[in-house]
Amino acid sequence: MNLKKQLGTRIQTIRKQRKLTQEHFAELVGIAQKSISRIESGNNYPTPETLCAIANALSVEIYELFIFNRELSYKDMKQEIIDALNDNNNIAYLYEALKTPLH
Repeated sequence: MNLKKQLGTRIQTIRKQRKLTQEHFAELVGIAQKSISRIESGNNYPTPETLCAIANALSVEIYELFIFNRELSYKDMKQEIIDALNDNNNIAYLYEALKTPLH
């Protein structure tokens, strides 16, 4: 599945979890319902401004729209991170990764 499709599916999933219709969601975002439909179906990418409005309308951070594999709950993810930090090799690796600037 390509990124456009994954993003659209993720937006649609969160919207439905919030029990928002496409029409109401479109009003909250400030775009046409047809545009929401195209984004959710993976036919169009949202602009950066629309992406911000979508995140705000769904009460999520933008990065959460790009979490496509949610097989684990946040509680389980947190526990896995804590478990990984019990290994000194993981701590050193994570420390180095965090020091490396993103470009």
